[in-house]
Amino acid sequence: MARMYSRKKGRAGSKKPTVTKPQPWITYTPEEVEQLIVKIAKTGKTSAQIGLVLRDNYGIPDVHKLSKKKINQVLKEHKLTQKIPEDLVALIKKEINIIKHLEGNKKDMPSRRGLLLTGSKIKRLTKYYKRNGVLPTDWKYSREQAKITI
Repeated sequence: MARMYSRKKGRAGSKKPTVTKPQPWITYTPEEVEQLIVKIAKTGKTSAQIGLVLRDNYGIPDVHKLSKKKINQVLKEHKLTQKIPEDLVALIKKEINIIKHLEGNKKDMPSRRGLLLTGSKIKRLTKYYKRNGVLPTDWKYSREQAKITI
């Protein structure tokens, strides 16, 4: 099926290996990995950044294979999750950057279209999160409030 806005098909990119058991070079126990996740999360990093730190600094390629829990599950258990999901925050930051760009470049029409597409992605994602109970049903997105909070 084609992508929504680009009319391209397929999804290229690297895939994770299909090995289901933990790698033999990992010396960490699941409890130690959870403690590392909590320690890194307290520094203010998102779950994606935590995964990168664990991979690059500690040699843990996949938390789920080792501890049978995802990083977000560990963060929920320790009540360290953010109020707004990180993919939504990333889209909001992207929209703010496009708005700043358009203030200086008023005739940049491709950026104006990018702003429309980003706004619609934010709207669709908030509908999804409201439906699944991640965001409260009365949560409302506004650009002015986003500039202040993020």
